[in-house]
Amino acid sequence: MDRGVNPDLGLAILRVVVGVIFIAHGAPKIFGGMGGTADFFSSLGIPLPIVVAWAVGLLEFFGGIALIAGFLVTPVALLLTTQMLIGILLVHAANGFYVVGPEAHGGVEFNLLLGASLLMLVFGGPGLAALDSRK
Repeated sequence: MDRGVNPDLGLAILRVVVGVIFIAHGAPKIFGGMGGTADFFSSLGIPLPIVVAWAVGLLEFFGGIALIAGFLVTPVALLLTTQMLIGILLVHAANGFYVVGPEAHGGVEFNLLLGASLLMLVFGGPGLAALDSRK
């Protein structure tokens, strides 16, 4: 039964919203200085923290732009999913599940939701108005 459902529109909305979120996280890293991010990565024992900070910031910012445009959606989404998984393993898992609320301390829920959203774009495609459009 067709109830007016439009999965391509839903995928496009998801793609754009996730892209905006990543731009919002990447822009402060790129334009506000990498020192804080590099210091945080160093505290985690990540080698070459300034290089990794730049890689993360550039991936978030330009990956977000690519998602909004619907360009290279699958590889960008896979890279960002990998970043979310690394964040879960290195930082958020030790903090529990919840990001906000009583007893919340930056848990996995936000990264998990972003990762699942990105995988939806990998398996569902870029949706409408994408440069990668398969249609």
